[in-house]
Amino acid sequence: MPPRDADATRARIMAAATAEFAEHGLAGGRVDRIAAAARTNKAQLYHYFGNKETLFDLVFDRYVQTHVTNGWFDPERLPEYAAGVYDYYVQDPVLVRLATWARLERTPTGDLYARAGGVDVQVVARIEMAQAQGVVVDTINPLDVYSLVVGMASSWAQSSLTFTATADDPEAEHARRRTALADAVRAAFCR
Repeated sequence: MPPRDADATRARIMAAATAEFAEHGLAGGRVDRIAAAARTNKAQLYHYFGNKETLFDLVFDRYVQTHVTNGWFDPERLPEYAAGVYDYYVQDPVLVRLATWARLERTPTGDLYARAGGVDVQVVARIEMAQAQGVVVDTINPLDVYSLVVGMASSWAQSSLTFTATADDPEAEHARRRTALADAVRAAFCR
């Protein structure tokens, strides 16, 4: 098979696996459905990716690496960051679904993103610097500040225990939630 065809097949498998694992998780995801959606066969999938667990980990890690960026994180603007995370979760529920499955089935404790390059390490270091500068409260561990901000922003995500927001909700509802979130983050963490 020419390299271009192999690359195209791998890309189709990754796209199909992303959709399958977001919907069903690792345990519920089926290799036969992934292969059918990718217009290939299970033997080819196993040839390229080894096994279902490896494929799930690769899907999750690549999704995080390509969709999660904290480059715009500014600890002096925690309320705006939280509102941005809220918007991202509403617009891209695949990340929330994959992260939920990864937490349930692969990484029940600790840093969920460690394999994907520890995307949060730099953010926590920046919060620590902001604490030293008196911008962010210093009575809470910087990792806990970050976890709480992201947790607050995900209050309406698909994994919410109370209410789930969708992109189809009226903009006035999203604006109300963003304002409430920003006010809560400001009150809790900003000086």
